[in-house]
Amino acid sequence: MPDIREVLDRRLVTPLFQPLVDLTFGRVLGFEALSRGPAGTPLETPSALFAAARAAGRQDELDWVCRAAAYRAALAAGFGPELNLFVNMEPTAWRAACPPDLLPVVRQARHRLRVITEMTERVIAHDPAALLAATASCRESGWGVALDDVGADPMSLALMPFVHPDVVKLDMQLLRSPDDPETARVVAAVAAYAESSGAIVLAEGIETAEQVDVARSMGATVGQGFWFGPPADLPADLPFAIPLPFVPGTTGDTRTPFQVIAAERPVTRTSKAQLTSMSRHLEALAGDGPEPPVLLACFPDACHFTPATAARLTRIAAHSPFVAAVGAGLSDEPAPGVRGAHLDGADSMHGEWNVIVVGPHRAAALVARDLGDDGPDGDRRFDFALTHDRRLVVAAARSLLRCLAPVAVLTGRG
Repeated sequence: MPDIREVLDRRLVTPLFQPLVDLTFGRVLGFEALSRGPAGTPLETPSALFAAARAAGRQDELDWVCRAAAYRAALAAGFGPELNLFVNMEPTAWRAACPPDLLPVVRQARHRLRVITEMTERVIAHDPAALLAATASCRESGWGVALDDVGADPMSLALMPFVHPDVVKLDMQLLRSPDDPETARVVAAVAAYAESSGAIVLAEGIETAEQVDVARSMGATVGQGFWFGPPADLPADLPFAIPLPFVPGTTGDTRTPFQVIAAERPVTRTSKAQLTSMSRHLEALAGDGPEPPVLLACFPDACHFTPATAARLTRIAAHSPFVAAVGAGLSDEPAPGVRGAHLDGADSMHGEWNVIVVGPHRAAALVARDLGDDGPDGDRRFDFALTHDRRLVVAAARSLLRCLAPVAVLTGRG
């Protein structure tokens, strides 16, 4: 019986494929690749396989092995660029180089396959920089991005704008509780995102004809589940499919939040005392309502992250999906429940004071730059800009999220 080292060394991973079906016409649009370990062994299931790889410190290698196996099978079966191939990826694996023996098939896939890479929102809370970099890398290859299990965790709705997915996969539990108020809330938020972005909504876990109707009522146009077929080998005759459209992608913008917004909005000069009042107003936006948004903040220096500020952010973090504060001298957790990061003097964001709020139905950003005045602290001057334009706010938020270093997290595949 092979152990995880042998499975990885010998690349003993097999992909199975589950069809993805157009809910209007019933035609197959593509397949999702699902990895399995050696059949009949304790490592056959993906959960056991990834748990063993984590314990051996080789989870990222396994992620590459699974993706390469899916690409190899699709290429061998004759997949063309019109057939959609969904492949799971742990964004943290982006930090690990592709093993040399897998590079040829990965390069072939980039040139010949239409891949939609599936990621889960849970990773952004632990390694947001990796998630953003991984999605950017996919789009640079001309591939799409799908956000998986949306609705399974309250975080998914608030963080959806940062991933900017081409496909939103509704968690299967939503189909099983269509009358639940929480389901209605998730469906409404996903519909709003899909309408504004052009993203495709896909319903997972469809097992009955009734659930097909429920999925369509939730705005899904693509379905997946045992009703359409279990995970299996690819068919001998592949269907002719229409490529799913990709939403306009985001570029690798290296600007700071202030630079992003100041490029398109008027910049005004004010004192620190006046700026403090405005920033607290935006923080208050993150502290009310039934759907708490993400709150991101940047401080010119740790001395401006006062005990009162720490107390406010801690209160918000108790019910917000994600709160972060970065600045010179700040630690990885400057307050309970608050992610943090130190900015050194050479960082282009050093000296900025930013408060950014992003939720399913609201977005706002106050960005400011310290002019370096001497004299009384309250009289120090800042250039600032304020916007509620979601596109600009999300771009500024992505810029700040790239500063956050990863924390340890256990991840795996279902």
